[in-house]
Amino acid sequence: MKEILSIPSAQLKRIIALREKIEKLQSKLQAIANSSSVGKAAPKRRRMSAAARKKISAAAKARWAKVKGTAKAAPKKRTMSLAARRKIAAAARARWAKFRAAKKGK
Repeated sequence: MKEILSIPSAQLKRIIALREKIEKLQSKLQAIANSSSVGKAAPKRRRMSAAARKKISAAAKARWAKVKGTAKAAPKKRTMSLAARRKIAAAARARWAKFRAAKKGK
């Protein structure tokens, strides 16, 4: 009893508040424990046979094949003739020659 009297009042109030919190939490925990079904086991998971998995897999593959089969074919890449490429290359060389000549003249 002397120990309780020697504790300052502020600390005593804090101890009482903490004890009340603990009691409230314990009552909440008890309510949750009582409401849940403790004795019941979890329902068994259903196992799928290998044949069933194979059927599902085949159906999924068929669906994807159907989706992919309807996709439009990519248009052919346009190619340039050899003569056209040479003509463009000659024009580029001429532009660079003109640029270098202008740079040299400065």
